[in-house]
Formats: sequence, C-alpha cells, structure tokens
Amino acid sequence: MRQGFPIATRGMTVGLLGGSFDPAHQGHVHITREALRRFGLDRVWWLVTPGNPLKARQPAPMAERLARARALMRHPRVVVTDLEAHLGTRYTAATIRQLQALYPGVNFVWLMGADNLVQFHRWDRWEQIMQAVPVGVLARPGWGLKGRMGRAARVYARERVTEGAAGKLGLLRPPVWVLADVPLNDLSSSAIRARGEWGQGGKAPPG
Repeated sequence: MRQGFPIATRGMTVGLLGGSFDPAHQGHVHITREALRRFGLDRVWWLVTPGNPLKARQPAPMAERLARARALMRHPRVVVTDLEAHLGTRYTAATIRQLQALYPGVNFVWLMGADNLVQFHRWDRWEQIMQAVPVGVLARPGWGLKGRMGRAARVYARERVTEGAAGKLGLLRPPVWVLADVPLNDLSSSAIRARGEWGQGGKAPPG
C-alpha cells in the first residue's frame, strides 16, 4: 500500500465520511460513532477534502483542518485522512472508484448526513455513487423527513432498506441505502464559524 494510505484488508467494511471539516467538531465525532455502531463497520475513514465543489467559500488550509480533526477524533477504528489530495480526485465518484481499485475485496460504505441527501442529486455522477457502494445516511435533527423527500431518496426509494438490515449494510449489493433516525448532536461547522470559534486561517481565536 502507498505511503500515507490507511490499511484495510480483504473482507473489511470501511465507512467513508467525506467533507471539508472546516472545522471538525463533536457532531462529526458523534455521527462517526453512531455509524460504527449501527452499520457494522470495521473502520471509518474521514476524507478531509481539499475543497467542496458545491461551496464558493474556500476552506481553511488542509494542514490546519487535519490537525484539528486528528486532535478531536480519537478512536482506534477511525482514521483521519487527506486521501483525495493524494489521489488527485475532486469528486466523490472518482474517489470511490480509485479506492475500490486500490483496496480489492474491501467493502466500502459511503456515509452522509440527511442534509447532504437532500442535495445529493446535485453531486457529480451521484447515481454512479449509488451504484458503486451502499450508502448510510444519518439524520441530523430536523433533516430526517427532508432527506426522505429529496430527489435521490425518491429515485432510489425501492432500494432503501430498514434499519434492521443496517448492521450488514456493507455486505449488501448496491444500489442500497439506509436512513438511520438517531438523536444527533446538532452542532455544525458553519455555526462554529459564525460564533467566531474558527477564525481566519483555520485557527481558533485565542481566549
């Protein structure tokens, strides 16, 4: 395996949680722990992205976002990575395709919040993502119904499985997805920035 790439062996189920993590916060930690528990995952990899194509605002420098994420997310089964920077990919579909080629026999599951499910149809090659890997959706407060009413959820309504099947999500053949309604931490990166707790350059202001 290439230097700087996490280790995963054939038969493992790995959840992929992508985002700018600008900044990482306890809400990310909470949904990661819930995903590990609910979806039968062996590992979760945080994919700290160079940038979000759907957002005009540029994130803080990668090194600072990685440092905060690694300081916050301390769990033996979670790895914080900058894989997309190493792979040279910008879009999720391309990232998944390359990871599947690099890790044959590893079962990947794409993780997202229900807020992202609402706009999922705007993602580049979103249907290719649905066809490539199972998708685990975690409903943040107030987003469960909105997620279920989104275009992607309606297009793939027949492929949705119940939470009872979520424990083996990574072993199911895509397209397949589950929406887990769980009490979640409602903290968001935008709220942290709005409060001035994540300043210019990606560093929390003193005091």
